Parts: sequence; structure tokens; C-alpha cells
Amino acid sequence: MVTAKNPILTGFYPDPSICRAGDDFYIVNSSFVYAPGVPIFHSRDLAHWEQIGNVLDREEQLPVVGSEISRGIFAPTIRYHEGIYYVCFPMPDEGIYMTTTKDPFGKWSEPVNIRPGAGWIDPCPFWDDDGKAYLVAGVAKSRIGYKSVLHMVEMQPDGMGLIGDE
Repeated sequence: MVTAKNPILTGFYPDPSICRAGDDFYIVNSSFVYAPGVPIFHSRDLAHWEQIGNVLDREEQLPVVGSEISRGIFAPTIRYHEGIYYVCFPMPDEGIYMTTTKDPFGKWSEPVNIRPGAGWIDPCPFWDDDGKAYLVAGVAKSRIGYKSVLHMVEMQPDGMGLIGDE
């Protein structure tokens, strides 16, 4: 039996999102305006974690130079679906972005803004049993004027765009 102490990640790693792929587990966290962005950790037992990189590792992927700390990347989500890892992250003043990889230890694709517009937070992509994909996200009152509402919209199966309206 493996035991772990809380927190499992020592340091400043807010808004964790975790996924499992086979025997492997991955966590991503908010990075706000800090670069490189979106740290990613790997574990085999949920108790011992090692940082394996950052999803955003180039400055041009994270245009936040000179921004206030309340800007940047909030609450990313990591998912694994049919051999591909997806990280979906909001920049509440710009929209919701998606990036992918087949190897989370390697390079991630260039992020694509799949949901432009201010106010979007806490995105979560998911793939239903019928093969359709969806994106669920909340809104930030500080950016859009209301809160406590979730929006769901169909997503392209590859995660790189939305279909229709919520």
C-alpha cells in the first residue's frame, strides 16, 4: 500500500485537473501569468509525482507579458481520449484554448482558441458514449457580469472547434 501526504504537490499548484491513461496519471494546474505555462506532472501511484514539463513552453504561446496576476491561465483541464491527450485552458479575457499531444512527455500542439470571448472559465471537454464531443464551461462575473451558470456546446470530435450554440 502506498501512502501520501497532503498536498500531493508541494508548492503553488492551484486548480488541479487529473486524468488517467492506462497505468499512468497526469495532473495540470493553473499558471496564471507565469511562464512557462500549465505545468504537467506524471505519477504511477497517485502519491509520487514528477513534473515532466509544461504544456506551454514558448513565450509566443502565452502572450501575458506585462499582465496583472489576475490574468492568464485559470483552471486548465486534462483529458485522454482515443490515444490523444487534450489540455483545455481558459484565458478569461480571451477565450478557451485547446492543445493536444500523443506524448505528454513531449511537445504539445499550438493552442487554438476554440471559444473566443471574455468571461469563460473552468472548461471541461468530454466525449459521450455516442461519439459526440462537448465542452462545458462556466463564466466569471468579474469579466461577463453574471456567474453560477454552466454553458454546454457540442465540440468537434478532434476538440479543435465548436459546433453550433450552447
